[in-house]
Amino acid sequence: MVEFSMPALVAEPTTGNASSIVVEHAARTPELVLFSRRADGGWTDVTAAEFAAQVDELARGLLAAGVGVGDRVALMSKTRYEWTLVDYAIWSIGAVTVPVYETSSAEQVSWILSDSGAVAAVIETPAHARTVAAARSELPALKDVWQIDAGGLDDLVVAGADVDQTAVTERRDATSPSDLATLIYTSGTTGRPKGCELTHLNFMALCDNAVARLGDVVNVDGASTLLFLPLAHVFARFIQVLTITAGARLGHSGDIKTLLPDLAQFQPTFVLSVPRVFEKIYNSAEAGAEADGKGRIFAAAAATSVAWSKAQDAGGGGLALRAKHAVFDKLVYTKLRAAMGGKVQYAVSGGAPLGERLGHFFRGAGITVLEGYGLTETTAPSTVNTPDHLVIGSVGQPLPGISIKIADDGEVLIKGPHVLRGYWNNPQATEETLVDGWFRSGDLGSLTEDGTLSITGRKKEILVTAGGKNVAPAVLEDRIRAHPLVSQTIVVGDQKPFIAALITLDTEMLPTWLSNNGLPAMEVEAAAGNEQVQAEVQRAVDSANKAVSKAESIRKFRILPVDFTEDAGYITPSLKLKRSVVMKDFADEVEELYR
Repeated sequence: MVEFSMPALVAEPTTGNASSIVVEHAARTPELVLFSRRADGGWTDVTAAEFAAQVDELARGLLAAGVGVGDRVALMSKTRYEWTLVDYAIWSIGAVTVPVYETSSAEQVSWILSDSGAVAAVIETPAHARTVAAARSELPALKDVWQIDAGGLDDLVVAGADVDQTAVTERRDATSPSDLATLIYTSGTTGRPKGCELTHLNFMALCDNAVARLGDVVNVDGASTLLFLPLAHVFARFIQVLTITAGARLGHSGDIKTLLPDLAQFQPTFVLSVPRVFEKIYNSAEAGAEADGKGRIFAAAAATSVAWSKAQDAGGGGLALRAKHAVFDKLVYTKLRAAMGGKVQYAVSGGAPLGERLGHFFRGAGITVLEGYGLTETTAPSTVNTPDHLVIGSVGQPLPGISIKIADDGEVLIKGPHVLRGYWNNPQATEETLVDGWFRSGDLGSLTEDGTLSITGRKKEILVTAGGKNVAPAVLEDRIRAHPLVSQTIVVGDQKPFIAALITLDTEMLPTWLSNNGLPAMEVEAAAGNEQVQAEVQRAVDSANKAVSKAESIRKFRILPVDFTEDAGYITPSLKLKRSVVMKDFADEVEELYR
C-alpha cells in the first residue's frame, strides 16, 4: 500500500458549530460584506451584521414552529440567497438540514423526506408544494411546509417575533462540533440514495484548513465567488461554508440561462464548477469562432494556450511562443475571461475528471483551474491542486489534516475529520464503507511520493472483456464527451469480445455545428444517421482511442436518437451518468453492437 498524510494547519475545533462563524463575523467585522444578492436588476450587498440578524429572525420562527434539537428540516430550492439563509437558521437551533434537489422527482422527494423523518420542509415553488402534498400521506412526521415564493419565510419571521433571542443563543451554544449538521443524500447512480451523516466538525475542520491552504484564492482582499451549482450538492455546500468562513463575498445564480450576465455583473475572482460546464464554455467559444469564420484563429489560439501552459512547467517557453501567446491574449483569451466576469483568476473543478487538455487551455487563457477530488461522504474535497502545487491532470495533494492511501487493489482510501460518521438508517452500508477508520471511496487511483493523487477509474465500473482485458471506461468517455457535438457517452463491453460505445448528440451545439459544416437544420434523430455527423463522431472516437491500448479501444459505436438527460432519469443533478439505468433501458442497442 502507498500512503500519504498532510499535517493539519488548523486544529480540530472542540467548541462551537458551523453557524458560530456568523455570530463571530457580526461581532468582529459587522460591516464586512458577506453576500451580494440579486435585486432590481443588479446586486445589493449584505453585511455580516445584516446576515446574522436575518438568520436569527428565521431561527426564532423555526423555534416558534416547534423544530427541536436534531430535528430534520428539508430544504428544496434552486441556488439562491434564501437557501444559505435557511441553512444557517436551521444550524443555529441545533436542527439538521436535509437538502433536496429542486429537480427531484416525486418518488425521490417522498423517499428522502420519509427516510430522514423530516418534521418540516422549506420549498421554493408551487410545483414543489404539489410534489410534497402528493406524498404527504406517506410522511407522518412532516408537520410544516413553508414556500419561499409564497412568502413562507416572511411568515416564519412573523411567527418568531415574540420568541426571545436568548432561546436561539442557548440552542446555538449547546450545539457542538460532533453534532449532526446535515443529511445529504447521494446522487443515486445505482439504487436508492443513501443519507450521508455529516457533522458540524466535518465542515468546520475541512473549511478551516482549506482556508489556510487556499488563502491565495479565498482569503485575499476582494475575494468573491458566484455559486451556480445546486446547493443540494455537497460541492456547492462546501464552497458556501468555505466562503463564509473566509469572509469572502458570495453570490447566488440559480438560472443557467442568466449565468453569463450574472457573471458579468457580479465579477467573481474565483468560481467553482463541474467539468461539463468548462467543456461547454470551450465548445461554445469554438463554435462561435467557426460561425464568424474565425475557426482557424481559435484553433491556433487554443493550441498556443495549451503549449504555453505546458511550457510553464518546463521553464516558461521561448520568445516565439510568448509572442504568439501575447497576440492571442488580445484576440481570444481576453474575450473568454470577459465572458466570465473579467476578474476570475481561479476556477475550482470537481465532480468528475477535467482532463489535461482543458486544464492547460484555461490556464494558458489566464484562468487557472484547480482540479480537486472528493465525494459526498468526505464533505466534498479530500485533495486539490493549489496555486503553489499545480499538477494538471491530477487532483492534487490532500488538504491539511487528511490522509490518502492506495489499497493493494488500487482503491483510494481516505481518512480525516471530514469523513462522514455513517449512513442514516443504514448500518450495513456504514460497516462496508468505513473500515478501520478509512473510508473506501470505490475509486481507483495512484499516488506519487509527494502525495499527488490521480484518479484512474471507478472500481465497480471496470469492464472486463471476454478476453480478460480490464478497461476503465472513464478515460474514453471523458475524451469523447469533450467533443462539441457530443453530449453523453457510455462505453460498454463487459464480458463482450470488444469495447464499444453508445453516444448522444448535444442538442444545443448541433444546430451551430450543422450550419458551420454546410448542412441544413435537422432533428437529432435525422442527425444521428447522417454520414457527416457519424464521420465527425468517428473522429472523436479515434482521438479517444489514442489514449488507450488497441485491446481497450472502441471498435464500434452507435449514435442514439435521444439524449441521456436528468429529466429522463439517466443522469444525476450533478451530471453523473446512471450507468445501471442506461444499460437496462438500452440493452437492445448494446446487443445490436455485437451482432
